Amino acid sequence: MKKSLFPLLLGGLGIGTTEFVMMGLLPDIAANLHTSIPTAGHLISAYALGVVVGAPLLVIISSNYPPKKVLIGLMMIFTLFNAFSAFAPTHFTLLLARFFAGLPHGAFFGVGAVVASRLAEKGKQAQAISVMFAGLTIANLATVPLGAWVGHHLLWRYTFGIVGFIGLITLLFLWLWMPALPVVRKGNARSELRLFKSAEAWLVILITAIGTGGLFAWISYIAPLMTQVSHFSANSVSAILVLAGFGMVVGNIIGGKMADSFSPVIACTWLLVAMASTLLMIYLFSGIQLVSLALTFIAGALSIALASPIQILMINTSKDAEMLGAAVTQAAFNIGNALGAFFGGLPIVAGMGYNSPALVGMVMALFGVGFALLLVRRSAKLALAIS
Repeated sequence: MKKSLFPLLLGGLGIGTTEFVMMGLLPDIAANLHTSIPTAGHLISAYALGVVVGAPLLVIISSNYPPKKVLIGLMMIFTLFNAFSAFAPTHFTLLLARFFAGLPHGAFFGVGAVVASRLAEKGKQAQAISVMFAGLTIANLATVPLGAWVGHHLLWRYTFGIVGFIGLITLLFLWLWMPALPVVRKGNARSELRLFKSAEAWLVILITAIGTGGLFAWISYIAPLMTQVSHFSANSVSAILVLAGFGMVVGNIIGGKMADSFSPVIACTWLLVAMASTLLMIYLFSGIQLVSLALTFIAGALSIALASPIQILMINTSKDAEMLGAAVTQAAFNIGNALGAFFGGLPIVAGMGYNSPALVGMVMALFGVGFALLLVRRSAKLALAIS
Protein backbone atom coordinates (compact mmCIF):
# COMPACT_ATOMS: atom_id res chain seq x y z
CA MET A 1 0.00 0.00 0.00
CA LYS A 2 1.29 3.44 -0.91
CA LYS A 3 1.70 5.60 2.17
CA SER A 4 -0.23 8.38 0.39
CA LEU A 5 -3.32 6.16 0.59
CA PHE A 6 -2.98 5.61 4.34
CA PRO A 7 -4.72 8.90 5.32
CA LEU A 8 -7.72 7.85 3.21
CA LEU A 9 -7.84 4.52 5.07
CA LEU A 10 -7.77 6.37 8.40
CA GLY A 11 -10.55 8.67 7.24
CA GLY A 12 -12.63 5.65 6.26
CA LEU A 13 -11.95 4.16 9.69
CA GLY A 14 -13.23 7.24 11.49
CA ILE A 15 -16.27 7.66 9.25
CA GLY A 16 -17.16 3.97 9.44
CA THR A 17 -16.88 4.02 13.22
CA THR A 18 -19.13 7.03 13.79
CA GLU A 19 -21.74 5.81 11.28
CA PHE A 20 -22.15 2.22 12.45
CA VAL A 21 -21.40 2.46 16.19
CA MET A 22 -24.59 4.46 16.76
CA MET A 23 -26.72 1.31 16.32
CA GLY A 24 -25.04 -0.20 19.38
CA LEU A 25 -25.16 3.00 21.45
CA LEU A 26 -28.87 3.85 21.13
CA PRO A 27 -30.02 2.27 24.45
CA ASP A 28 -27.20 3.96 26.38
CA ILE A 29 -27.76 7.37 24.77
CA ALA A 30 -31.53 7.12 25.31
CA ALA A 31 -31.05 6.31 29.00
CA ASN A 32 -28.46 9.03 29.55
CA LEU A 33 -30.45 11.76 27.78
CA HIS A 34 -33.80 10.58 29.24
CA THR A 35 -35.49 9.83 25.93
CA SER A 36 -36.93 6.75 24.24
CA ILE A 37 -34.95 4.42 21.99
CA PRO A 38 -37.13 5.23 18.92
CA THR A 39 -36.50 8.94 19.54
CA ALA A 40 -32.78 8.27 19.92
CA GLY A 41 -33.02 6.47 16.57
CA HIS A 42 -33.52 9.88 14.96
CA LEU A 43 -29.80 10.40 15.56
CA ILE A 44 -29.11 7.76 12.89
CA SER A 45 -31.48 9.49 10.48
CA ALA A 46 -29.90 12.89 11.18
CA TYR A 47 -26.45 11.59 10.25
CA ALA A 48 -27.78 9.97 7.06
CA LEU A 49 -29.54 13.22 6.12
CA GLY A 50 -26.26 15.07 6.64
CA VAL A 51 -24.55 12.67 4.24
CA VAL A 52 -27.21 13.15 1.56
CA VAL A 53 -27.14 16.95 1.86
CA GLY A 54 -23.39 17.36 2.26
CA ALA A 55 -22.18 15.00 -0.46
CA PRO A 56 -23.10 17.12 -3.51
CA LEU A 57 -23.08 20.49 -1.74
CA LEU A 58 -19.57 20.37 -0.27
CA VAL A 59 -18.04 18.88 -3.43
CA ILE A 60 -19.49 21.65 -5.60
CA ILE A 61 -18.35 24.34 -3.15
CA SER A 62 -14.80 22.94 -2.87
CA SER A 63 -14.13 21.87 -6.47
CA ASN A 64 -11.86 24.86 -7.20
CA TYR A 65 -9.49 23.94 -4.37
CA PRO A 66 -6.65 21.38 -4.40
CA PRO A 67 -7.79 17.91 -3.26
CA LYS A 68 -5.41 17.86 -0.28
CA LYS A 69 -6.87 21.07 1.13
CA VAL A 70 -10.40 19.82 0.49
CA LEU A 71 -9.78 16.55 2.32
CA ILE A 72 -8.21 18.39 5.27
CA GLY A 73 -11.16 20.80 5.42
CA LEU A 74 -13.69 17.98 5.32
CA MET A 75 -11.87 16.05 8.04
CA MET A 76 -11.74 19.18 10.20
CA ILE A 77 -15.55 19.44 10.01
CA PHE A 78 -15.86 15.73 10.77
CA THR A 79 -13.52 15.93 13.77
CA LEU A 80 -15.08 19.10 15.19
CA PHE A 81 -18.66 17.84 15.21
CA ASN A 82 -17.81 14.36 16.45
CA ALA A 83 -15.94 16.02 19.31
CA PHE A 84 -18.99 18.23 19.91
CA SER A 85 -21.14 15.06 19.97
CA ALA A 86 -19.13 13.92 22.97
CA PHE A 87 -20.15 17.05 24.92
CA ALA A 88 -23.68 17.63 23.56
CA PRO A 89 -25.85 18.34 26.64
CA THR A 90 -29.26 17.49 25.17
CA HIS A 91 -30.87 15.24 22.59
CA PHE A 92 -31.50 18.23 20.29
CA THR A 93 -27.89 19.44 20.37
CA LEU A 94 -26.68 15.88 19.74
CA LEU A 95 -29.13 15.67 16.83
CA LEU A 96 -27.60 18.81 15.30
CA ALA A 97 -24.09 17.52 15.92
CA ARG A 98 -24.88 14.24 14.16
CA PHE A 99 -26.30 16.11 11.15
CA PHE A 100 -23.22 18.30 10.79
CA ALA A 101 -20.89 15.33 11.42
CA GLY A 102 -22.56 13.58 8.48
CA LEU A 103 -22.05 16.48 6.04
CA PRO A 104 -18.42 15.65 5.08
CA HIS A 105 -18.97 11.86 4.89
CA GLY A 106 -19.97 11.53 1.23
CA ALA A 107 -17.73 14.38 0.07
CA PHE A 108 -14.68 12.82 1.76
CA PHE A 109 -15.28 9.46 0.10
CA GLY A 110 -16.10 11.14 -3.22
CA VAL A 111 -12.97 13.27 -3.30
CA GLY A 112 -10.95 10.43 -1.77
CA ALA A 113 -12.08 7.97 -4.46
CA VAL A 114 -10.94 10.30 -7.26
CA VAL A 115 -7.66 11.04 -5.45
CA ALA A 116 -7.02 7.32 -4.90
CA SER A 117 -7.62 6.58 -8.58
CA ARG A 118 -5.18 9.36 -9.54
CA LEU A 119 -2.53 8.01 -7.16
CA ALA A 120 -2.94 4.41 -8.37
CA GLU A 121 -0.86 2.57 -10.90
CA LYS A 122 -2.52 2.08 -14.27
CA GLY A 123 -5.08 -0.72 -14.13
CA LYS A 124 -5.22 -0.74 -10.32
CA GLN A 125 -7.55 2.20 -9.67
CA ALA A 126 -10.26 0.13 -8.01
CA GLN A 127 -7.77 -1.59 -5.72
CA ALA A 128 -6.50 1.84 -4.64
CA ILE A 129 -10.06 2.93 -3.87
CA SER A 130 -10.58 -0.30 -1.92
CA VAL A 131 -7.74 0.79 0.41
CA MET A 132 -9.90 3.74 1.46
CA PHE A 133 -12.93 1.49 1.96
CA ALA A 134 -10.71 -0.86 3.99
CA GLY A 135 -11.13 1.71 6.73
CA LEU A 136 -14.86 0.94 6.79
CA THR A 137 -14.19 -2.78 7.04
CA ILE A 138 -11.67 -2.35 9.86
CA ALA A 139 -14.21 -0.17 11.66
CA ASN A 140 -16.84 -2.90 11.54
CA LEU A 141 -14.28 -5.48 12.61
CA ALA A 142 -12.64 -3.58 15.46
CA THR A 143 -13.56 -0.01 16.38
CA VAL A 144 -17.35 -0.37 16.12
CA PRO A 145 -17.46 -3.30 18.61
CA LEU A 146 -14.90 -1.47 20.79
CA GLY A 147 -16.91 1.76 20.67
CA ALA A 148 -20.13 -0.06 21.54
CA TRP A 149 -18.39 -1.77 24.49
CA VAL A 150 -16.96 1.54 25.74
CA GLY A 151 -20.33 3.25 25.38
CA HIS A 152 -22.16 0.49 27.26
CA HIS A 153 -19.68 -0.21 30.05
CA LEU A 154 -18.20 3.28 30.53
CA LEU A 155 -19.95 6.22 28.81
CA TRP A 156 -21.18 6.72 25.24
CA ARG A 157 -19.53 10.16 25.13
CA TYR A 158 -16.10 8.51 25.30
CA THR A 159 -16.88 6.69 22.05
CA PHE A 160 -17.30 9.98 20.18
CA GLY A 161 -14.10 11.16 21.84
CA ILE A 162 -12.35 8.16 20.27
CA VAL A 163 -13.81 9.09 16.87
CA GLY A 164 -12.58 12.66 17.31
CA PHE A 165 -9.10 11.33 18.12
CA ILE A 166 -9.12 9.23 14.93
CA GLY A 167 -10.08 12.42 13.07
CA LEU A 168 -7.08 14.26 14.53
CA ILE A 169 -4.71 11.44 13.52
CA THR A 170 -6.21 11.48 10.03
CA LEU A 171 -5.60 15.24 9.76
CA LEU A 172 -1.97 14.72 10.76
CA PHE A 173 -1.34 12.08 8.10
CA LEU A 174 -3.24 14.03 5.44
CA TRP A 175 -0.88 16.92 6.09
CA LEU A 176 2.23 14.70 6.17
CA TRP A 177 1.61 12.06 3.50
CA MET A 178 -1.05 13.29 1.09
CA PRO A 179 0.65 14.73 -2.04
CA ALA A 180 -0.38 18.18 -3.24
CA LEU A 181 -2.25 17.12 -6.37
CA PRO A 182 -3.30 19.90 -8.74
CA VAL A 183 -6.90 20.96 -9.26
CA VAL A 184 -8.48 19.13 -12.19
CA ARG A 185 -11.81 20.82 -12.85
CA LYS A 186 -12.89 20.89 -16.48
CA GLY A 187 -16.11 22.82 -15.93
CA ASN A 188 -18.02 24.85 -13.34
CA ALA A 189 -20.85 24.13 -10.92
CA ARG A 190 -23.48 24.51 -13.64
CA SER A 191 -21.74 22.10 -16.02
CA GLU A 192 -21.11 19.59 -13.24
CA LEU A 193 -24.78 19.62 -12.27
CA ARG A 194 -25.55 18.34 -15.77
CA LEU A 195 -24.59 15.00 -14.26
CA PHE A 196 -28.17 14.79 -13.00
CA LYS A 197 -29.45 14.98 -16.58
CA SER A 198 -27.56 11.78 -17.43
CA ALA A 199 -29.68 8.63 -17.59
CA GLU A 200 -26.53 6.55 -17.03
CA ALA A 201 -25.73 8.44 -13.81
CA TRP A 202 -29.26 7.90 -12.51
CA LEU A 203 -28.99 4.19 -13.27
CA VAL A 204 -25.83 4.02 -11.15
CA ILE A 205 -27.63 5.90 -8.37
CA LEU A 206 -30.54 3.43 -8.56
CA ILE A 207 -28.16 0.45 -8.57
CA THR A 208 -26.65 1.85 -5.38
CA ALA A 209 -29.77 3.02 -3.55
CA ILE A 210 -32.03 0.06 -4.45
CA GLY A 211 -29.57 -2.75 -5.13
CA THR A 212 -27.31 -2.29 -2.10
CA GLY A 213 -30.39 -1.45 -0.03
CA GLY A 214 -31.08 -5.18 -0.15
CA LEU A 215 -28.18 -5.88 2.17
CA PHE A 216 -29.25 -3.13 4.55
CA ALA A 217 -32.64 -4.84 4.77
CA TRP A 218 -30.76 -7.88 6.10
CA ILE A 219 -28.17 -6.29 8.37
CA SER A 220 -30.60 -3.83 9.99
CA TYR A 221 -32.39 -6.80 11.62
CA ILE A 222 -29.45 -9.17 12.05
CA ALA A 223 -29.67 -9.21 15.86
CA PRO A 224 -33.26 -10.57 16.09
CA LEU A 225 -32.56 -12.83 13.09
CA MET A 226 -29.70 -14.47 14.96
CA THR A 227 -31.49 -14.75 18.30
CA GLN A 228 -35.04 -15.58 17.18
CA VAL A 229 -34.43 -17.61 13.99
CA SER A 230 -30.90 -19.02 14.32
CA HIS A 231 -31.35 -19.38 18.10
CA PHE A 232 -28.00 -17.93 19.16
CA SER A 233 -27.80 -16.30 22.58
CA ALA A 234 -27.97 -12.52 22.79
CA ASN A 235 -24.39 -12.52 24.08
CA SER A 236 -23.26 -14.08 20.78
CA VAL A 237 -24.50 -11.23 18.59
CA SER A 238 -21.35 -9.12 19.04
CA ALA A 239 -19.15 -12.02 17.93
CA ILE A 240 -21.43 -12.63 14.94
CA LEU A 241 -21.09 -8.97 13.95
CA VAL A 242 -17.32 -9.36 14.09
CA LEU A 243 -17.69 -12.34 11.72
CA ALA A 244 -19.66 -10.11 9.33
CA GLY A 245 -16.94 -7.47 9.69
CA PHE A 246 -14.27 -10.02 8.78
CA GLY A 247 -16.32 -10.88 5.71
CA MET A 248 -16.26 -7.18 4.80
CA VAL A 249 -12.46 -7.17 4.95
CA VAL A 250 -12.31 -10.11 2.52
CA GLY A 251 -15.06 -8.70 0.30
CA ASN A 252 -13.34 -5.33 0.01
CA ILE A 253 -10.24 -7.00 -1.44
CA ILE A 254 -12.30 -9.13 -3.83
CA GLY A 255 -14.38 -6.15 -5.01
CA GLY A 256 -11.29 -4.09 -5.81
CA LYS A 257 -9.71 -6.90 -7.81
CA MET A 258 -12.96 -7.64 -9.69
CA ALA A 259 -13.42 -4.01 -10.74
CA ASP A 260 -9.86 -3.90 -12.11
CA SER A 261 -10.19 -7.28 -13.87
CA PHE A 262 -13.65 -6.80 -15.43
CA SER A 263 -15.85 -3.95 -16.57
CA PRO A 264 -17.15 -2.27 -13.37
CA VAL A 265 -20.78 -2.67 -14.47
CA ILE A 266 -20.25 -6.40 -15.12
CA ALA A 267 -18.63 -6.74 -11.67
CA CYS A 268 -21.62 -4.93 -10.10
CA THR A 269 -24.09 -7.16 -11.95
CA TRP A 270 -22.53 -10.43 -10.80
CA LEU A 271 -22.08 -9.18 -7.23
CA LEU A 272 -25.75 -8.18 -7.09
CA VAL A 273 -26.76 -11.61 -8.41
CA ALA A 274 -24.61 -13.18 -5.68
CA MET A 275 -26.24 -10.86 -3.14
CA ALA A 276 -29.77 -11.85 -4.18
CA SER A 277 -28.84 -15.55 -4.02
CA THR A 278 -27.27 -15.18 -0.58
CA LEU A 279 -30.27 -13.29 0.81
CA LEU A 280 -32.60 -15.99 -0.48
CA MET A 281 -30.50 -18.62 1.29
CA ILE A 282 -30.57 -16.54 4.48
CA TYR A 283 -34.37 -16.54 4.28
CA LEU A 284 -34.51 -20.30 3.72
CA PHE A 285 -31.70 -21.67 5.90
CA SER A 286 -31.08 -19.29 8.82
CA GLY A 287 -32.59 -21.88 11.15
CA ILE A 288 -29.40 -23.97 10.74
CA GLN A 289 -26.74 -22.33 12.91
CA LEU A 290 -23.58 -23.28 10.99
CA VAL A 291 -25.19 -22.37 7.67
CA SER A 292 -26.38 -19.09 9.20
CA LEU A 293 -22.84 -18.21 10.27
CA ALA A 294 -21.43 -19.03 6.83
CA LEU A 295 -24.10 -16.91 5.14
CA THR A 296 -23.38 -14.04 7.54
CA PHE A 297 -19.74 -14.07 6.46
CA ILE A 298 -20.69 -14.19 2.75
CA ALA A 299 -23.30 -11.43 3.07
CA GLY A 300 -20.80 -9.29 4.97
CA ALA A 301 -18.29 -9.78 2.15
CA LEU A 302 -20.83 -8.85 -0.52
CA SER A 303 -21.95 -5.77 1.44
CA ILE A 304 -18.60 -4.05 0.85
CA ALA A 305 -17.40 -5.83 -2.31
CA LEU A 306 -19.76 -3.60 -4.31
CA ALA A 307 -18.23 -0.36 -3.00
CA SER A 308 -15.18 -0.09 -5.27
CA PRO A 309 -16.87 -1.27 -8.51
CA ILE A 310 -19.75 1.17 -8.00
CA GLN A 311 -17.36 4.05 -7.31
CA ILE A 312 -15.33 3.29 -10.44
CA LEU A 313 -18.55 2.90 -12.43
CA MET A 314 -19.79 6.34 -11.35
CA ILE A 315 -16.39 7.97 -11.92
CA ASN A 316 -16.36 6.54 -15.46
CA THR A 317 -19.97 7.63 -16.01
CA SER A 318 -19.62 11.20 -14.71
CA LYS A 319 -16.92 12.60 -16.98
CA ASP A 320 -15.98 16.19 -16.07
CA ALA A 321 -17.78 15.77 -12.71
CA GLU A 322 -15.98 12.77 -11.20
CA MET A 323 -15.81 14.06 -7.63
CA LEU A 324 -19.47 15.06 -7.63
CA GLY A 325 -20.46 11.68 -9.06
CA ALA A 326 -18.40 9.75 -6.53
CA ALA A 327 -19.86 11.82 -3.67
CA VAL A 328 -23.43 11.34 -4.91
CA THR A 329 -22.80 7.59 -4.89
CA GLN A 330 -22.07 7.81 -1.17
CA ALA A 331 -25.33 9.69 -0.65
CA ALA A 332 -27.09 6.90 -2.57
CA PHE A 333 -25.52 4.29 -0.26
CA ASN A 334 -27.08 6.09 2.71
CA ILE A 335 -30.44 6.27 0.93
CA GLY A 336 -30.09 2.52 0.43
CA ASN A 337 -29.45 2.18 4.16
CA ALA A 338 -32.69 4.00 4.96
CA LEU A 339 -34.77 2.22 2.29
CA GLY A 340 -33.45 -1.21 3.25
CA ALA A 341 -34.24 -0.70 6.92
CA PHE A 342 -37.72 0.66 6.11
CA PHE A 343 -38.81 -1.94 3.57
CA GLY A 344 -37.15 -4.74 5.53
CA GLY A 345 -39.21 -3.82 8.58
CA LEU A 346 -42.57 -3.97 6.78
CA PRO A 347 -42.97 -7.77 6.77
CA ILE A 348 -42.00 -7.89 10.45
CA VAL A 349 -44.75 -5.37 11.24
CA ALA A 350 -47.11 -7.57 9.19
CA GLY A 351 -46.34 -10.51 11.49
CA MET A 352 -43.80 -12.41 9.40
CA GLY A 353 -40.59 -13.83 10.88
CA TYR A 354 -37.27 -12.07 11.37
CA ASN A 355 -35.91 -13.88 8.31
CA SER A 356 -38.44 -12.06 6.11
CA PRO A 357 -36.31 -8.89 5.66
CA ALA A 358 -33.82 -11.04 3.74
CA LEU A 359 -36.57 -11.86 1.23
CA VAL A 360 -37.27 -8.14 0.80
CA GLY A 361 -33.55 -7.62 0.37
CA MET A 362 -33.41 -10.26 -2.35
CA VAL A 363 -36.10 -8.41 -4.32
CA MET A 364 -34.23 -5.11 -3.94
CA ALA A 365 -30.99 -6.74 -5.10
CA LEU A 366 -32.77 -8.14 -8.17
CA PHE A 367 -34.02 -4.65 -8.99
CA GLY A 368 -30.37 -3.62 -8.79
CA VAL A 369 -29.50 -6.35 -11.30
CA GLY A 370 -32.21 -5.00 -13.60
CA PHE A 371 -30.83 -1.47 -13.42
CA ALA A 372 -27.32 -2.79 -14.08
CA LEU A 373 -28.49 -4.69 -17.16
CA LEU A 374 -30.22 -1.52 -18.42
CA LEU A 375 -26.94 0.33 -17.99
CA VAL A 376 -25.09 -2.39 -19.92
CA ARG A 377 -27.65 -2.10 -22.73
CA ARG A 378 -27.46 1.72 -22.86
CA SER A 379 -23.67 1.64 -22.84
CA ALA A 380 -23.62 -0.86 -25.72
CA LYS A 381 -26.01 1.31 -27.75
CA LEU A 382 -23.92 4.41 -27.07
CA ALA A 383 -20.71 2.66 -28.11
CA LEU A 384 -22.38 1.44 -31.28
CA ALA A 385 -23.65 4.94 -32.10
CA ILE A 386 -20.18 6.45 -31.61
CA SER A 387 -18.54 3.81 -33.83
